[in-house]
Amino acid sequence: MCRLILILILLVIIVIAYFWWKPEAGGTNTDVLPVVLWHGMGDTCCAPFSLGAIMSLIVEQTKGGFVRSIEIGDNIVMDFQSGFFLHPNEQVDYVCKELLKDERLAKGYNAIGFSQGGQFLRAVAQRCPQPPMRTLITLGGQHQGVFGLPMCPTLTEKSCEYISKLLTTAAYTTKVQEELVQATYWHDPIMENRYRLGSTFLADINNEVYLNTYYSENLNKLRKFVMVKFLNDTIVQPKESQWFEYYTNGQDKLITSLKDSRVYTNLGLDKMDKAGKLVFLGVEGDHLSISKAWFIKNLVPLLLEK
Repeated sequence: MCRLILILILLVIIVIAYFWWKPEAGGTNTDVLPVVLWHGMGDTCCAPFSLGAIMSLIVEQTKGGFVRSIEIGDNIVMDFQSGFFLHPNEQVDYVCKELLKDERLAKGYNAIGFSQGGQFLRAVAQRCPQPPMRTLITLGGQHQGVFGLPMCPTLTEKSCEYISKLLTTAAYTTKVQEELVQATYWHDPIMENRYRLGSTFLADINNEVYLNTYYSENLNKLRKFVMVKFLNDTIVQPKESQWFEYYTNGQDKLITSLKDSRVYTNLGLDKMDKAGKLVFLGVEGDHLSISKAWFIKNLVPLLLEK
């Protein structure tokens, strides 16, 4: 019986991959900037019930604008697994090279990151200024990391428990940092120094290891940096991380505002703020629970800006 179920699941995946697995869409309207998407943990680039639907919506609303949804690897399985097990530095490096080869992006593009795809696309903006990213939109991005993994619906309960245990007890060991994506943005506010010295991704792109002026200069090249926070989020802890805010050092209750944090100046966000480039949007609902109407009203106009 179990074998039959597995065969049926594989057949469904094959059908989806054959008929709907399209990482690119649109392209007839060259008057609008292309859009690059990066999916979150437990998702894939092109499933018709998630990012595939977003791609179609953007093409429709931009009257044929080009959309590319980032796919890591050569198939649906590799793309899914990369969200858990391929180090973000490797993913970002791969994506930077792929975007640079795409001539349709040469004059610039807008980007939308979903959940962890938000901080990954920010890393692209900071590390790879060519082709130029114009507007970055992050939906539920964990810019200051997370401290808690309460729900993990895309994996089995046993797998979720295993990941939670690893993050709680051994997040900053070399092995876990190398083999579990979520460990690279696990931000323990109680052991702040351990986080800064042990994080192999987030601490670097947030300029917490040393001040990398290249990162802040490139981030400031954005026209806009739009952060969308889900006001009833039960996945991201704390949800304030979606607006670049986080727990005050030494505890996990009080939140330090962005303007009072070191990353505000260290990453050049203060300059972006003064220039009116930072946009903070809030939407009712749980993690990534966003309606088509809200997307069209609040985000599509940003994609249509010249």
